[in-house]
Amino acid sequence: MRDPISTRDIGPRIGTPLWLYMAGTVAAGTLLLAAALLWAGPDLLPYAVEPLTWVLLGMVLFGELRPISIPGRSPGSGAPTSLPFSLALILFQGLPLAGLVQVVATVVAGFARGHAAHRIAFNAAQYTLSLGAADAVLRLVLAPLRGTATGVPAGQALLAIGLAGITYFLVNRILVICAVAMHERVPLGQAMAKGLGRQIQINAVLVGMAPLVAVAMTHSVLYVPLFALPLGALYTSALLSVKRDHQANHDELTGLANRKLLTLRAHQEIDAARRRGGRVGLLLLDLDRFKEVNDTLGHPTGDRLLQIVAGRLTHSVRPGDLVARLGGDEFAVLLPQIRDIEAAAEVAARLRGALTEPVRLDGMDLDLEASIGIALHPEDAVDFEHLMQRADVAMYVAKSARSGVESYDPGKDRNSTARLSLFSELRRGLTEGALEMHYQPKVRLDDGHPVGVEALARWRHPTRGLLGPEEFMPVVEESHLFRAFTGQVLDITLAHLARWREQGMRLPVSVNLGVRELLDPSLPETVASALAEHGIPPERLVLEIGEHALITDVEAATAAVHRLRELGVGLALDDFGTGHFTLVQLAGLPLDEVKIHESFTARLTDGTGNGPTVVHAAIALVNALGMRATAEGVQTREFAEAARGTGCHAAQGHHFAAPMPADEALTWLTAHRGLSTGAPTSG
Repeated sequence: MRDPISTRDIGPRIGTPLWLYMAGTVAAGTLLLAAALLWAGPDLLPYAVEPLTWVLLGMVLFGELRPISIPGRSPGSGAPTSLPFSLALILFQGLPLAGLVQVVATVVAGFARGHAAHRIAFNAAQYTLSLGAADAVLRLVLAPLRGTATGVPAGQALLAIGLAGITYFLVNRILVICAVAMHERVPLGQAMAKGLGRQIQINAVLVGMAPLVAVAMTHSVLYVPLFALPLGALYTSALLSVKRDHQANHDELTGLANRKLLTLRAHQEIDAARRRGGRVGLLLLDLDRFKEVNDTLGHPTGDRLLQIVAGRLTHSVRPGDLVARLGGDEFAVLLPQIRDIEAAAEVAARLRGALTEPVRLDGMDLDLEASIGIALHPEDAVDFEHLMQRADVAMYVAKSARSGVESYDPGKDRNSTARLSLFSELRRGLTEGALEMHYQPKVRLDDGHPVGVEALARWRHPTRGLLGPEEFMPVVEESHLFRAFTGQVLDITLAHLARWREQGMRLPVSVNLGVRELLDPSLPETVASALAEHGIPPERLVLEIGEHALITDVEAATAAVHRLRELGVGLALDDFGTGHFTLVQLAGLPLDEVKIHESFTARLTDGTGNGPTVVHAAIALVNALGMRATAEGVQTREFAEAARGTGCHAAQGHHFAAPMPADEALTWLTAHRGLSTGAPTSG
């Protein structure tokens, strides 16, 4: 049988049901062994010094140190191979000597394997009680063979040994599984059934060897150690089987359960929850900014970090919970029995807390953070597939809101099924060339001449028509599609720019960057490669960076902006004035242009408070820093005049021109004197 607490060696708290049960078992086993030894008295001493007893002690110790591994069990917690020798000792000498030998072997093996004292005491006690039950069967059925060294088991003796072995197995399993059920907080029936078939097979083999050991004992003590050979072969065979099973169901890098095992266990636990009317929880966990570690320090360092994360997660969950790695930096935790959402949130908070401890790798201290989504069965989903979806939605909300932990909320679920479908369609669309670029001119407020154009992505959906960025950009930002998307935006835009240059257009074109695009370490290489492929000078491309992208990770974003500046491209801050960015931060960035968000410049015309004064002061500071100010969202002539009065050099909005396809944009630029054969018009 396996040890009762194989995942922890932390003792149960005093007064808990598990503590009371283990203490009661230890007390009962101690009393039984003490009574047996007192009953045997001095008659036991001659047997204690016999070579046969010491050989059997060695074999029992060998069996405790080399248990037969069982798939699904933790290493070292399988079925000990000491059973044949313990039963043979009971057959010839009774419980006193057999119990004493088993207890001594259990204590020595326990300390050798580093087990805690409470675990060793419980194991010794449950072995004593199991052997006591087997001894009682032999006393009832086979009393005549007691004490004989020449009797060879046959007929009734073999039947008695079989009954004793069955009794030992049942008592042993009940004693251990009761502790396991309380420790892992699972129903007794569920714990009892787990691995029962494999346990019966192994114990049948071991019990079947007991008569052979008894026969060997009657002939020569030297025959007994030979049983180490078949037992060693059985141990090795079982170990190989367990390794194959482990490889099929566990992640190679971290040793955690993989998606296959998670799915299997989840279905089992959900079925059990339906029968008992309980709940099952699922946590999905995604590491924040892990990709930066991989790209900056290399994959070997990233792998070591994942191994550390796996260890911390494993030691932070409750007994019986399952930690799995789904791939990359995404993990899942299955909570087979959870009281309510508050209890699940406590587990999630404990996991996040375990990850906040800095990790030192390659001389660097790395700070870890994670976003965790929580979903419960049956409240949020009736099956595992939907439970995964709901937890994924909650994790996305936690990541987007930077809140750390979120439980599933139908009100925040932007129809996860539709979102998944949109993701698949967008991925297919990027492959099939469904992305289009429209262009909106920027004009100089002094004379109305164009000074540049902004490239805006559109998606030609097969059934919904032309979709604006608000329809699909969240999917791009949330998924791994952002690299392919950015690459296509640059490729299409620079291809248009190359054709326009052939027709005399020398205006710069702006392209927007999101958070993930900006923080992608490969972005400078992607931009440089695209410029070289289309033969576009770097100064003709302007990369617009939103306020939110710069405040998500200020240090990393600042470094990314400086890397882009080294390419020679233009840089603009987009959506300034939305409340995320300060003028102090603005002064430390190598920007050419600041685009003032319409919600900020709208204060110029609302006629209330100090709004106009604030806008004037902000734009004056932008100009003082050597940057150009551009007003966004200009819809009316009044708005355009007000923006010009503040010192904005240019403006953009439907008052001048709406976004239009490439050919229409070229026609508009031609009509508005946007073509030039000289230097670029920069305002």
